[in-house]
Amino acid sequence: MARFPGARSARFGAWTLASVAWVAVALAGFPGPALAQGKPPLKLGAILDMSGLYADITGPGSETAAKMAAEDFGGEVLGRKIEIVAADHLNKADLSANIARDMLDNQGVEAIVDVAASATALAASEIARARGKIIMFNGPGSIRLSNEACGPYTVHYVFDTFAQANVTGLAAVKQGLDTWFFLTADYAFGADLEKDTTSVVVKSGGKVLGSVRHPLNTSDFSSFLLQAQSSRAKVIGLANAGGDTINAIKQAAEFGLIKGGQKLSPLLAFITDIDSVGLPTAQGLLLAEAFYWDLNDDTRAFSRRFMERTKRVPTSAQAGVYSSVTHYLEAVKAAGTTDAAAVMKIMKETPINDFFARNGRIREDGRMVHDMYLFEVKTPAESRGRWDDYKLLATVAGEEAFQPLSASRCPLIKK
Repeated sequence: MARFPGARSARFGAWTLASVAWVAVALAGFPGPALAQGKPPLKLGAILDMSGLYADITGPGSETAAKMAAEDFGGEVLGRKIEIVAADHLNKADLSANIARDMLDNQGVEAIVDVAASATALAASEIARARGKIIMFNGPGSIRLSNEACGPYTVHYVFDTFAQANVTGLAAVKQGLDTWFFLTADYAFGADLEKDTTSVVVKSGGKVLGSVRHPLNTSDFSSFLLQAQSSRAKVIGLANAGGDTINAIKQAAEFGLIKGGQKLSPLLAFITDIDSVGLPTAQGLLLAEAFYWDLNDDTRAFSRRFMERTKRVPTSAQAGVYSSVTHYLEAVKAAGTTDAAAVMKIMKETPINDFFARNGRIREDGRMVHDMYLFEVKTPAESRGRWDDYKLLATVAGEEAFQPLSASRCPLIKK
């Protein structure tokens, strides 16, 4: 058979033209702007307790709050779709550090939010600081996060052990409840809460008669409560949180400590804790909170939308997640970049005015300063229904509630 030199070229040319035509048709199915932009999503990582003793305080509710903030912002910023990536740290510090590392190194996460619990927050903070990334704490309370463990891109947003102790302890001693015994969770948060409350009680003229440490996630408080009872202290301070606080309050009632004249003071309690305990047992408790769903029209409006999704009111930590994510996104938009230094500069320069805070501000040490509230738990007769649990006793200005900057142990603060 004769071979024609041009045959192969002709076939190749025909194939090339067909291929070009096919590619052109295929590309027609993709929107031009998407190809032009090619921008990856802006990811925010939420490290949470999704299934343990802090799940009601943060958990799925914090993930929902973060997603609501992203949606309300418009779903994108700087031409990048906003995505919320959530993970469960199982209340393990090493796992929290690994999650933070994977989010920042492999998943393209730009900033981290919440990090429920103090030990897990301290672990994740180290990872974020080493990578120069912003991390905003909503669920953890240890004062160390804005003191020894502070960083240039660290924000402690909702509450801390100093403010909780200052608002609750001072009010109790002023009412004559001047002798204390502590039931303390045996980890960073519990130790800091006991230390800060002790300082407030002693400075106010009270005395601490003793304390006992209990393991995290304790189911049986009987031996600890017997020690507290035998101390004859007027106040049993619960330096714990979540399920531990709930169990301690319920078992204290069963042991008759409250009927015996001793007062229980949960040094960190949330609306979900009071709901779990029930008003008949919780009535009369004094507690400090950074937020309450029924404070004003703005808090009620947000809480109604939150309840539509979760069937429960938001805790202060969950409300703080929404507020902090919104504040971050607004700073990203204003800065025109996700560069941590540029974004944090705007976050610290810009006052926070929303349903969560009025004239809130982020200080040099990363502490977000805002008003705190002292509440008393209502009696069943005073409550109009589920979630109507608090009576407002006092509003404490942020400058009075939180540790003064002059006392800060943050290395960033020049003395």
